[in-house]
This record gives sequence, structure tokens and C-alpha cells, in this order.
Amino acid sequence: MSAARSEPLTDGVDTELTVDELAARVGVTVRNLRAYSARGLLPPPRMVGRTGYYGREHVARLLLVREMLAEGYSLAMIERTLASAPPTASSATLALHRALLAPWLPPEPEVTTGAELAARAGVAEDTEVIDQLVGLGLVERLDDERIRVLDPALLMAGLQVVSLGVPPEALITAQAQVNEHVRAIARTYVQMFVDTGWRAFVEAGAPHEQLPDILATVGRLQPVAAQAMLAAFRTEMAAEVASAVEVALGELAEPEEV
Repeated sequence: MSAARSEPLTDGVDTELTVDELAARVGVTVRNLRAYSARGLLPPPRMVGRTGYYGREHVARLLLVREMLAEGYSLAMIERTLASAPPTASSATLALHRALLAPWLPPEPEVTTGAELAARAGVAEDTEVIDQLVGLGLVERLDDERIRVLDPALLMAGLQVVSLGVPPEALITAQAQVNEHVRAIARTYVQMFVDTGWRAFVEAGAPHEQLPDILATVGRLQPVAAQAMLAAFRTEMAAEVASAVEVALGELAEPEEV
């Protein structure tokens, strides 16, 4: 983690800084700083008249943004990483937040149009379908034509299901139900982690020497949980298919004996 490198620059930020002083302290241009603010990567400054004043939390955030950019993260990925971070967090807390959250973030969002999405699915364009996707939190409207797909991998899976002949409306209804179940499953696994490794780590005062083990556990939790869920899904899916086939066969008319 880069928190150890970032923390010294936040030490001594007891007085507030103007936008020029903040940019100089962190080593970014004022133009970039304003661009980061416009994207919501920085908390709003304290305004006195028309002058904004920035403190330690702004330095911490800028340091993390700068380091993530240097590591190849896009601004969109950084924006999603910091969206749930406490606005007054220190650089160490932000770095920990980033390390814990990064393995779980979906792929980079994709910008497309409703017409392009319909063409890829092989169906007619329907604004009501897009409205339903927006309601599920799967896409965002950017303007009258463009939309942002928040999870392209889930989109591709959905397009494959539609290509099998399933109407988009039926798939969206089913996906809404699946999301509820998956949310409960995710909550179960996360609570298991919180009640075991994480709680012990916090009660011990978050010792720095234990941090690598915590991050390694978080990094391994996703594939292990996904593997366990897939195995359980296969078992339950096989049972449901067998039951459905049995019912379907039972509904077939028996041939009349000659």
C-alpha cells in the first residue's frame, strides 16, 4: 500500500490552503485539481466569500488520486473507488478503503446508445426497456441518446440470454429477483468476514503488521465465495431443471393404445 508514502505530505496540514497552495503542495495543476473536484473526487472546500479553503482531507484525497492515476487507474474507476469513502478520511484510511474495495469493483463502464444496445441484442429499440435498466441501477442516462453501462460483463451475459429468445422484459424481471438474492448472499459472506477477521483486526487497533493478511483475505474472498456460490447454484439448478422436466413430461398426452 502507498499510505506510508502519502502520509508525510498530510502531516502539518493544520492551516487551510487555497486552491493554488493545495495544487502546489500535492504536485498537480490547478486545472486538474478543478477537474477532479468537478467529478466529485474531492469534498467541497470551506467557502469564505468566493475563496475556497482546503484541509488535510483534501490533501489525502488528492494524493490517492495521483497515485492511482500513476498506477493506471482511470478517473471513472477512481471515482467509483472513492464514492463510498468518508469525506474526512486520512490518506491511510483512504488507502485501506481502496485496497479493500478494489477487488470487488466491476469492469470499466461502457458508454453506448439505446439503439446500439438494441442492435447488439437483436431486438427493436425500446425506451421502456432502458428505463427499466436504469431503475435496476444497471445503466445511467447521459443524455437523450447516450447511456452508461455500469457493468459491461453483466450486459454481455444479458445479451446472450436475449439471443436465446428470451424477451428483454422477462429477463429484466428475472434479473431484478436475482439481484435481491445475490444481495443477500453477498451480505452473508461480508458479514462472515466482518465477524471474524475484520472485527479482530479492528479490536486489535488495526496493527500495520496484520494489514497484509487482511488484504490477502479480502483478495481471496471474492473468488472463493464465487466458486462456492457457483457450486451451490449448479446443484440447485440441476434439481430445478429435473423437476421442471418431470412436470413438463407429465403434461404431455399419453399416446392412445391401438
